[in-house]
Amino acid sequence: MKRFHVHVTVDDLVQSVRFYSTLFATEPTVLKPDYAKWMLDDPRVNFAISTGSSHSSGISHLGIQAENEGELAEVFDRLAQAERPVVEEKGVTCCYAKGDKQWIADPQGVAWETFYTYGESTVYGRSGVLNELAEVSGGIGTCGCGPSEMTKFEADPAKAATCCGD
Repeated sequence: MKRFHVHVTVDDLVQSVRFYSTLFATEPTVLKPDYAKWMLDDPRVNFAISTGSSHSSGISHLGIQAENEGELAEVFDRLAQAERPVVEEKGVTCCYAKGDKQWIADPQGVAWETFYTYGESTVYGRSGVLNELAEVSGGIGTCGCGPSEMTKFEADPAKAATCCGD
């Protein structure tokens, strides 16, 4: 069964962990100096927060987490039918985990990640894929540049880096 994924960039990890632990009535499943993740069953969501990004606090991206390679292939097939550019990553390290991913921006520019995680990592890993997604999508993509608004990537990757960093 797939799991909904939400990733939020925060300014103060300690304060945010306290808030979300209270909201979810449980401590994070993963807690690092710059990252926390709750794997919740009710609601079934992978909710992650992180600091250290060069873009402002707010929603970074949304996603669907697959529980196996077959589910990931199923979701990827649906993405291919959406007729939008897809950025595929195999064997990537991201958010202290190893896995395979695909990224797509919806028509409004909201960045979506589909992924299957098959291992842990001691490092946060790759970032900057949102800039790459913006480039292949013709400047369309989102970054959580503000808590109350979704902001379109600039078509110029150098300008996009001021919002969504590498």
